[in-house]
Amino acid sequence: MTEQPPAAEQPPTAAGTLACDEDRERAVERVRAAVADGRLPLAELDDRLGRVYSARTLGELAVAVRGLPEPGPRDALVVDRLPDSRCALGVFGGFAREGRWVVPERFTSWSMWGGGRLDLTEARFASRETEIRAVALWGGTEIVVPDDIDVEVRGLGLFGVFGRRGAGRARRPGAPRVVIRGLALFGAVVTKPKALGKTLR
Repeated sequence: MTEQPPAAEQPPTAAGTLACDEDRERAVERVRAAVADGRLPLAELDDRLGRVYSARTLGELAVAVRGLPEPGPRDALVVDRLPDSRCALGVFGGFAREGRWVVPERFTSWSMWGGGRLDLTEARFASRETEIRAVALWGGTEIVVPDDIDVEVRGLGLFGVFGRRGAGRARRPGAPRVVIRGLALFGAVVTKPKALGKTLR
């Protein structure tokens, strides 16, 4: 008969494992997404978040989010994390922001005799309302926007182009809203829509 280790040495069950900050952040995102989708009444938000932040184990976290759907790969678009950067500058050169990066509430891009690319396809947002200020002077900036966010374009093209192809409403309720404004002077700022799951041509 195999001797069992003392109780103090036995590994904890999954429910009894201590929760980390990342576990709590994922739980908070589930609660907020449920409120945004109308699954959870706003009146329950504070109580649920209080239970999430006070949870010490994964089991207690599971109780705090009981009845809420697991988030999909793009469900938690608004996150409580510091932005990766607040501006991008391409002077006689280029810049790129792409992949899983965190967009601040206000982001500024400058393209001067150069080019740049902002890809929001895998981005997360520090705020539900985001403003991107894009300026292109004898240069160009391309902004790729997925179809699960609201996009509004208010820029001006002066001897240049400020494209609005990517503007539109998201298919999902409670989606983050991005306002793109700025100036294209002898240059171009273009928005390029991208349907998720499809290759961008």
